[in-house]
Amino acid sequence: MSVTLGVEALAASNRLSGQRVGLVCNPASVDHQLRHSADVLTDAGAELAALFGPQHGFRSDRQDDMIETPHGRDAAREVPVYSLYSETRIPTAEMLDGIDVMVVDLTDVGTRVYTYIYTMANCMRACREHRIPVIVADRPNPVGGVDVEGPSLDPAWTSFVGQFPIPLRHGLTIGELAELFNVEFGLGADLDVVPMSGWHRAQYLDETELPWVLPSPNLPTLDSLIVYPGMVLLEGTTLSEGRGTTRPFELFGAPWLDAEQLAVRLNGAELPGVQFRAAGFEPTFQKHAGAACGGCQIHVFDRHRYRPVRTALAVIDACRASDPARFGWKSPPYEYEHDRMPIDLLWGSDALRTHVDSGGAAIDLAVDSAAYLDQREKYLRY
Repeated sequence: MSVTLGVEALAASNRLSGQRVGLVCNPASVDHQLRHSADVLTDAGAELAALFGPQHGFRSDRQDDMIETPHGRDAAREVPVYSLYSETRIPTAEMLDGIDVMVVDLTDVGTRVYTYIYTMANCMRACREHRIPVIVADRPNPVGGVDVEGPSLDPAWTSFVGQFPIPLRHGLTIGELAELFNVEFGLGADLDVVPMSGWHRAQYLDETELPWVLPSPNLPTLDSLIVYPGMVLLEGTTLSEGRGTTRPFELFGAPWLDAEQLAVRLNGAELPGVQFRAAGFEPTFQKHAGAACGGCQIHVFDRHRYRPVRTALAVIDACRASDPARFGWKSPPYEYEHDRMPIDLLWGSDALRTHVDSGGAAIDLAVDSAAYLDQREKYLRY
């Protein structure tokens, strides 16, 4: 059965005809024919008033994380482009002036720390304040909507990579998240989610006929998305998570690691659905740029058995055991936070760091949030 995207259903409804629309989007905001959502909606009669870009920008042309994008103008469509990863991450009254309705059409990747969902939440807050309705055009969770993994964030550790107490792998679509945020966490926006049809929860994106467009520069393939919910934790360590290579988050390592020994150690752990291949690489930017690194590439052979968070915790343990003196936690700043440790923001509390620093194994904390599963159940549309 063919999947009809939320934006396609929204365009077909003609409900935006004559409406001045603000659109939160990036290059992955396309329909089946790779037409950008801005053009899909204007062809359906909407009047495009402004474009809003998340992290990496409306054009996703900022490769490195934590590099702000400037405001600008889309010459072809003759509308302003506002960056929501800049001096402001919440639309201002000036940005919202002249907008009748805000439409969000972004590809989420199923992970708590991916900032697009908080850009959506910030837009919902701003639109509530200015009495502007919000429409979220739903899209598939590209790594499926069944599996949930990891502890929920401790509300004391909220940040731009975690505003709400949900697990690292949340198992919802962006539309389902919008409804959960709006009700459970009190955003109170005038929200309408335009659902998809033809998608079922167990489907990964490559099990649909939808085209693949990388959602952000450092997630180039579906393989990188599959490992990302866990391997993103390496951003909070001194290990390279593969940024600056052609296989970010699949490759990991450091100059002081012995690749062969690390692969033997990790494969000996017999983690489900995955094997590790010894690999050398040299990042072109970010951690260890220009340095030869030893490490591994993750090869997921059974994505339904694979547990990305558990696997990443085992990676941390193995790399630390290889040389405890050289393994360490990355220091701030990280995503607009200048005092708190990046690993704490990513994990959602300081529990992982303090447990490991006291001699415990990271894998000890591979426990999922049972309370979230009950909460999530109310918002499942598919």
